[in-house]
Amino acid sequence: MRAVVQRVLRASVDVITANGVERSGEIGSGLLALVGVTHDDDDSSADRLADRIANLRICDDEDGVMNRSVLDLGRSVLVVSQFTLYGDTSRGRRPGWSDAARPEVAEPLIERLVERLRAVDIPVATGRFRTEMRVELVNDGPVTVIVDV
Repeated sequence: MRAVVQRVLRASVDVITANGVERSGEIGSGLLALVGVTHDDDDSSADRLADRIANLRICDDEDGVMNRSVLDLGRSVLVVSQFTLYGDTSRGRRPGWSDAARPEVAEPLIERLVERLRAVDIPVATGRFRTEMRVELVNDGPVTVIVDV
């Protein structure tokens, strides 16, 4: 699994539906995690990624040093599935998606990641699987890291 994790002042995700646009999730200060799943990922991958996101020390302490995690500070995480993180751009101009797991494989792993974050009392908001989404964020720092497990 792979996540692009951004420290945010706020973030939200809207879902495009037949009836218009619906707000699916939003958070205040915390992390936005765009999460992709590949073919060899399993429950242990989701567990490891949840642990890494929860304990990632990219939030400032009282001295302005990145020494705290969302778990330490009681902040939130917005998880948005993002199959395009496994896009292969090594040839041509159009990315290939063969490294991305099929939705029926990826969705349960994203759900497990969310459950694991909630199990350690992190407030989690989410996008909606298999929909077109619009993500808005105010990056804090900016701080953006890529986490592979």
